[in-house]
Amino acid sequence: MIVLKFGGTSVANAANISKTIAIVTNKSKEDKLAVVVSAFSGVTDLLILAGKTAAAKDKNYKEIVSQIEKKHKDAIAELVPSSEQSEIIETISDQINHLKTLLDGCFLLGEISNRTADIVAGFGELLSSQIIAVALKQKVSNSTFKDSRELIKTDSNFGKASVDFGVTNKLIADYFKSNTYQVVLFPGFIASSLDGNTTTLGRGGSDYTAAILAAAVKATVLEIWTDVNGMFTANPKIVKQAQPIETISYQEAMELSHFGAKVLYPPTIQPVLKDSIPIFIKNTFEPEVYGTLISNNPNASTNPIKGISHIDNIALLTLEGPGMIGVAGSSKRLFEVLSQESINVIFITQASSEHSICIGILNADADRAKTAIDKTFEIEIAQNRVDPCIVEKDLCIVALVGENMKNHQGISGKMFSTLGKNNVNIRAIAQGASERNISVVINEKDVKKALNTLHERFFEDNTKQLNLFVMGVGNVGEKFIDQIAQQKKFLKENLKINLRVIAMSNSRTMVFDEEGINLKDWKTALSEGEKANVESFIAKVKSLNLRNSIFVDITANYDIAGIYDKFLSQNIAVVTCNKIACSSEYNNYKTLKTLSRKYNAPFLFETNVGAGLPIIDTLKHLIASGDKVNKIQAVLSGSLNFIFNNFSETYNFHDVVKEAGVQGFTEPDPKIDLSGVDVARKILILIRESGYQMDIEEIENNCFLPKECMDTTNNEDFFKSLTKHDDHFNKLLAEAKSKDSRIKFVAKFDNGKASVGLQFIPKESPFYNLEGKDNIVEFYTDRYIDQPLIIKGAGAGAAVTASGIFADVIRIGNV
Repeated sequence: MIVLKFGGTSVANAANISKTIAIVTNKSKEDKLAVVVSAFSGVTDLLILAGKTAAAKDKNYKEIVSQIEKKHKDAIAELVPSSEQSEIIETISDQINHLKTLLDGCFLLGEISNRTADIVAGFGELLSSQIIAVALKQKVSNSTFKDSRELIKTDSNFGKASVDFGVTNKLIADYFKSNTYQVVLFPGFIASSLDGNTTTLGRGGSDYTAAILAAAVKATVLEIWTDVNGMFTANPKIVKQAQPIETISYQEAMELSHFGAKVLYPPTIQPVLKDSIPIFIKNTFEPEVYGTLISNNPNASTNPIKGISHIDNIALLTLEGPGMIGVAGSSKRLFEVLSQESINVIFITQASSEHSICIGILNADADRAKTAIDKTFEIEIAQNRVDPCIVEKDLCIVALVGENMKNHQGISGKMFSTLGKNNVNIRAIAQGASERNISVVINEKDVKKALNTLHERFFEDNTKQLNLFVMGVGNVGEKFIDQIAQQKKFLKENLKINLRVIAMSNSRTMVFDEEGINLKDWKTALSEGEKANVESFIAKVKSLNLRNSIFVDITANYDIAGIYDKFLSQNIAVVTCNKIACSSEYNNYKTLKTLSRKYNAPFLFETNVGAGLPIIDTLKHLIASGDKVNKIQAVLSGSLNFIFNNFSETYNFHDVVKEAGVQGFTEPDPKIDLSGVDVARKILILIRESGYQMDIEEIENNCFLPKECMDTTNNEDFFKSLTKHDDHFNKLLAEAKSKDSRIKFVAKFDNGKASVGLQFIPKESPFYNLEGKDNIVEFYTDRYIDQPLIIKGAGAGAAVTASGIFADVIRIGNV
């Protein structure tokens, strides 16, 4: 015999019930079946609500009952031929009238007892099963209905009844000995006490009903039919990459179901475990899918982790104090008082010093538990030997589950480091000697990040998802987005990096998409986005709380440079081409570096100097390996190099500067480049990254622009002033020619002093042949004394700057 159970979604409406009946009909051709069904989806909740409403003397309970009645009579109309409806309608009407009578009594009394609550809650299964039994008989004539209350007997602990297996197993076995029907259909969830009163088996108890039947008849298999393709490696509603688990042991399944895998009611496994009856979790809506097989001998797997689960709404209670050290019975008193209050303990951990005990319970029980514990230990608290019970709410337990974890070293270490890298704070840890489960308590707000991070680490072939929040999508930003779109597939396949752009913003609008913005049509999405607001942008990034989050600043904006600390302090990495933050006041620069280390949030700014050239990265390696920088000489402005390389008697200074802007080589405000401020910022960053303390005011800036040019306040006036002072620039050009030299804007650092300014470079200098927009840097160090370490290449342009930003993002992915 096979036992099948169909959950609430499988019998939610007439269409779903028809699918259920088709599965039962098909299976009945080969085997005898016992079929257990739940209440129609949502009905049990309505029944409980009706009971509470009636007890509160609120007449709206009658409307709720009307909803329930209509739902069931509509199902009859769709499932049962009109010629067969009268008898089942009469049966359902009798049941509804009984329900109304009970609720009328609750209304008059203004209360609902546990016994009445059990009867009321059980009507859902009773109604659904009788309707489905009649509909099934149209397809399988040799089928019948049997009330589970006649076979499953419990004690009289209403609301939390325990099954009397001795009596129950005999009644079930005797019934099936004489049973001649091919299919017997049972209501789940409900049972009865030995004196005949209706009891219930707990929410999810229909699974338990099916398991009790399967164990009693020694079924060949127990099939639990639901709306998902089995048990998953994590909750698929939270972890989109979660995968169905093909095979799993009873013990692993019990652990996962206990820790919130709602596809299976935790007590279900116990009755069938003794006789090793396999359990199949199947999908009513995709019956051809294999599902999950729970048995004693699951297939061997190279992955020691079978699943990641969690329980929400947890409170952590801590009892601590010197009066507990070496005092026998403290734990006994603690757990005894919780037992007396009927509070279930979900999680336990105790320090070896015996100074404290932590327990995890449901949030709803926390205040009652604290009151009871403080009363039990009131003498010790009064004597300051034990502290009042500490309660922390809004927590969550996350558990790694796997039978094979005990044979693999370092699982817990990987778990803790993975969470730590994403700034998920662990409040408590528990691991049993069996090493089948490692549980941690974390803040509830971090649960999505934690589950996705752990799933990525243990199930996704180490593929790392990076979530980007991009501020600034001008010339460089657009190239950056294009490069991501082009390389996305390559990165996933070859570097195991899955890049998603979650948000974009320009000065006008911003758009967020938690699943990732479609990069084929991002411009449309951004144009239709909400009004741009920096504070709102920050708040949304924080509230999403995604793993491996990276804020990418592709602006030259002072205000944006001032918000990096908001991200770094939330474990959100920052990648920027904006030089303002790293060239700001030294204390701010140090603060950002400190926050980066403290919160394990990378702060990368390779493109601050030399666009896509690996100048800063090379410098970092020099310092990390113990070298010391003594002197730096560099041409660091690709825009100025382009300008002076193209400036000639036939191509005036004004026009060259204009062209540099068109090519994307200058800042939006070209005066920043031409005044030397941009180069001063760059050399300052190199000086600081070399380990020296300096502020920009200490750098001598030998500006070559006339004062009138410097005093302009907008680009239009600035360009007019360039034309006005054309003779000044022509004189510079003539002087360079007379000295057989080329004009370069050079940055220097030597002996603790720094300067930037124009120089006439002779032919023998390595700077002389620097063409186009190229940059060059010479590092003189303890190791590179006579011959400097030279880095040379394109140092400006949207594409190379975007590639430098992209490279920084990939560096984070490879950490």
